[in-house]
Amino acid sequence: MTYLIEGETGDWEVVIGIEIHAQIVSLAKLFSGAATAFGAGPNTQVSLVDAAMPGMLPVINEHCVEQAVKTGLGLKAKINLHSVFERKNYFYADLPQGYQISQYAEPIVGEGTVILDMPDGETREIGIERLHMEQDAGKSLHDQDPKRSFIDLNRSGVALMEIVSKPDLRSPEEAGLYLRKLRTILRYLGTCDGNMDEGSMRADVNVSVRHPGEDMRTRTEIKNLNSVRFVMQAIEHEAERQVEAYESGGDVIQETRLFDSTKGETRPMRAKEFAHDYRYFPDPDLLPLVLSQDLVDHIGHSLPELPDEIKERYMADFGLSAYDAGVLVADIETAVYFEEVANGRDPKQAVNWVTGNLFGALNKAGLPIAESPVPPESLGELLDLVEDGTISGRMAKDVFNEMFATGKDAADIVEEKGLEQITDSGEIEAAVDRVIADNPDQARDVRDGKEKTLGWFVGQVMQATGGKANPKMVNELLRKKLKG
Repeated sequence: MTYLIEGETGDWEVVIGIEIHAQIVSLAKLFSGAATAFGAGPNTQVSLVDAAMPGMLPVINEHCVEQAVKTGLGLKAKINLHSVFERKNYFYADLPQGYQISQYAEPIVGEGTVILDMPDGETREIGIERLHMEQDAGKSLHDQDPKRSFIDLNRSGVALMEIVSKPDLRSPEEAGLYLRKLRTILRYLGTCDGNMDEGSMRADVNVSVRHPGEDMRTRTEIKNLNSVRFVMQAIEHEAERQVEAYESGGDVIQETRLFDSTKGETRPMRAKEFAHDYRYFPDPDLLPLVLSQDLVDHIGHSLPELPDEIKERYMADFGLSAYDAGVLVADIETAVYFEEVANGRDPKQAVNWVTGNLFGALNKAGLPIAESPVPPESLGELLDLVEDGTISGRMAKDVFNEMFATGKDAADIVEEKGLEQITDSGEIEAAVDRVIADNPDQARDVRDGKEKTLGWFVGQVMQATGGKANPKMVNELLRKKLKG
């Protein structure tokens, strides 16, 4: 996906790397037993360890380690059997220890790959540089009082996975695809819920520009982006800002910036720190983390079927297009819903109803598929009524709309409204004869070879029967009587 910015000195390309902070799905924090539930009152989920009280020692959460390994395997990445927790030293008011326990020189997960499905049908491999575990800081609240800032330590110590991409992304659109794909993988794995609006997944974006073929130039980092849309907007603005700086004879300094979503622009936050600024050293309270290959293999055997694998299965077993299969697997709830609808039925018919009628109704109502008023078994029953000739395909759309509005089953709606399809050949033939007799000029047109007029006759017969006549039988009778 080519994204070039025109300048007086030639075209510029953008080079993007993304660091994702993904909160690990766990009932307890990384080094304490404090809860992690979202929405709790300020400072109600804080242990003595999280508050950095003197003499408190961290104890590693085994489940969080397993979740990180699971994520690494899902990213087709190298699992390091030996990793080390280090102290990353810096000061923030909401960092009670004065340092963050993280991993630097020896992370738990090494290089991996995320495959993007591009709009043109091609795929792009985006490299993963590493995944390391770390604890989150607390949160500063600046809007509670006109003169003071408050500190909420509920997030202090929450387990995070920082997933660092290689600088392989080349456009805001690719960055958006990457974020969505990574979030999908994490949700399938069950290692992060991906709720960016709740802060359980955040993105730091590194952006630089260069003329195609040049070496890398200075990059800036845009911190704490909490939506895919903001990530794309921030990249676009920052790339244009850097091009303008170079084109005007200026330079770009390595710094950390924030994105102002109301103004659609980035602004300086602080000079970009380097690794040596953090004075990393192994945490003396934590031994190196040593995993057995047996544990890694056990976790690997428990992995669920992931979106890329499901997509290939849908294409091979169901004969779906790459596009349709990609739409279905983009969300785990959609894939589960589709499979239940398609079970024992025509999969192409099922995908048309799920991605067409159902998606349209859900979008209009502003509902996720998990809250659909039409459960998958009910939609499957509707397709069965079409397949066995009880109702026509056109009538099925009206029945579906009623199902979505009321939550009733298809069979009940068909019975209540008397919508059963007319399949009695004598009744349909009588309607066909009446319509032909009432429209002799159009009948002559059909006999003269005007095929479109035959479709008009089908519509007239369907209208005369209240839409209940079997369309196939109507077509056959009309052709027999008009074209002999």
